[in-house]
Amino acid sequence: MLDHFIKNRDTVRQLRSGVIGSQLDSFATHLAQDGYAATTVRAQLTVLAHFSQWLTRRGRGMHELTDEWVATFIKNRKRRGRLRRGDAATLHQFLAHLRARGVVASAAPVVDESPVSQLLRYYEQHLRAERGLAPATVTNYVGIFRWFLIDRFGDGPLDLRALDVASITTFVIGHAHTRSPGCAKGMVTALRSICHFLLQRGAIDHDLAAGVPRTPDWRLATIPKYLSPEEVAALLQACDLEAGVGRRDHAILLLLARLGLRAGEILALALDDIHWRAGEILVRSSKRLPQDRLPLLAEVGEALATYIQRDRPTQLTTRQVFVCMRAPRRGFTNPSTVSTIVRRALARAGLSPALKGAHLLRHSLATQMLRQGASLPEIGLVLRHRAVQTTEIYAKVDLAGLRALAQPWPPMGGAQ
Repeated sequence: MLDHFIKNRDTVRQLRSGVIGSQLDSFATHLAQDGYAATTVRAQLTVLAHFSQWLTRRGRGMHELTDEWVATFIKNRKRRGRLRRGDAATLHQFLAHLRARGVVASAAPVVDESPVSQLLRYYEQHLRAERGLAPATVTNYVGIFRWFLIDRFGDGPLDLRALDVASITTFVIGHAHTRSPGCAKGMVTALRSICHFLLQRGAIDHDLAAGVPRTPDWRLATIPKYLSPEEVAALLQACDLEAGVGRRDHAILLLLARLGLRAGEILALALDDIHWRAGEILVRSSKRLPQDRLPLLAEVGEALATYIQRDRPTQLTTRQVFVCMRAPRRGFTNPSTVSTIVRRALARAGLSPALKGAHLLRHSLATQMLRQGASLPEIGLVLRHRAVQTTEIYAKVDLAGLRALAQPWPPMGGAQ
């Protein structure tokens, strides 16, 4: 693989004969698979050549590599004015590559043994092993627990016996107003779980869960935020179809706007989920629900095919459809990436709705279907709702239907 990036045979021979030379071919292959440009790979190999020479002068072998040796080389290179942007990242990336291949022993994990960290680890184990919660829920609950402990005790001692209903109430009143009703409700639910956990461990003497205040979050209390069909069209037109990132974002926005996919479903979409001949797409829900099949609309299919053929590298190891446009070319890892793409498209289109996440286009699709005469069960089928109650909120945007139900306002002074 070195020959692919470096044409001079003497240079290639010299690189392979160095202390770390036996691993440079595999590292270059790894970089190519991650979508790094040839010029970037050559620059990284140059840094590794200097590192190899530096190790040779100090009589060090490849199996002795540690984070400390890498840090010393970086510090030495910086002191001599030769450290360039990206050099440190290259060296740490190479060390991680060696550890992944078992060439170098992995660094011993640094375990925080502070009382707060120990308590959080016990709570996390409790949520996973005893309650069997989803990983995302576990992460959320542990984060709220950490937040609560820091807010209550700060840098002081962790005196759990001092906790009382007033402590929890003060925390909820101080922070619930900064979150959406749904997030505030999730916060108090986590606090009740935390109280049960502390009582079970004997860390507190009284069950404080009953004292956790409730937060108002009435079902169907809000109105779905949505875009008009004209605004959705402007959003899609704001993508630069002459650029790779524009073609990728256009395909993502079409999946959101035409099929109503969730952000997590965009992440989970794999190449094998697109059945071109059958004209359908397999949707793997992020909510652990059964898989669904949706028709692959011509507009969506054309956008996907264009992006996959022109912009998605073929040598990637991941089967995810959507990947980063810059190296390392890896699949999206967080649904927030999809929401960021929507927010940027809204800004380009000059739109500023109250809701700017990926769910905005899902709401817009449902609203447009309703106003075109679709029934709520039909909308629920397209959006893959498992309960009809989930779809009921869209009845609030059916203005024509609401007008038919509205009663005339009584005349002033009452009936004559």
